[in-house]
Amino acid sequence: MPTPDPSPTETRRAELRETLVTLAEAQIVQGGMATVKARELAAQAGCSVGAIYNVFPDMTALVMAVNLRTFLRIGAEVAGAVTGFEAAPAERRLVLLARAYLGFADRNHHLWKALFDLEMPRDGDIPPEYAQALATLFDHIARPVRELFQELDEDAVQLMARTLFSSVHGIVSLGLQNRLSGVPLERVEAMIEALLLRVAKGV
Repeated sequence: MPTPDPSPTETRRAELRETLVTLAEAQIVQGGMATVKARELAAQAGCSVGAIYNVFPDMTALVMAVNLRTFLRIGAEVAGAVTGFEAAPAERRLVLLARAYLGFADRNHHLWKALFDLEMPRDGDIPPEYAQALATLFDHIARPVRELFQELDEDAVQLMARTLFSSVHGIVSLGLQNRLSGVPLERVEAMIEALLLRVAKGV
């Protein structure tokens, strides 16, 4: 049975949703997550504040929609970093993935920071598309991990992938903070590479 066409109301809601996400994303790019304000968004979108809450239950849900875009962009960048290097050693591909992550965070600092500054609802479910974007990102890491640690079962592979992500993320977070004091990006890259190569060698 064919899916019915959306009603005019549904179409307007979808268009407003896309507009609000784009505007909120621009606000985050300019000044960080704290700059996302309902009244300013409403003025820019040409709608009432109440219309925002007809599309999103709260501002957290709106920022999550922006964060979904960001996770998808990171996933695309890390995937692109290893394209053409499928035959490279697994540890080398891990380094390429990590460098891509660092590069994205450096170039898109406010968007990247919003991923981790947002307080997720404790009693709410993560939207399926959000969970899928995260799973895809971790799967890029899991592929070389499977090659390096063939004795691990799948649960252990996934745990290792998340552990490596957390470790790299920690270096990226501290490294980008220290860059404000003049630490070069190459130094942060070297720290990440040293960590991953030692892990790959089982040191």
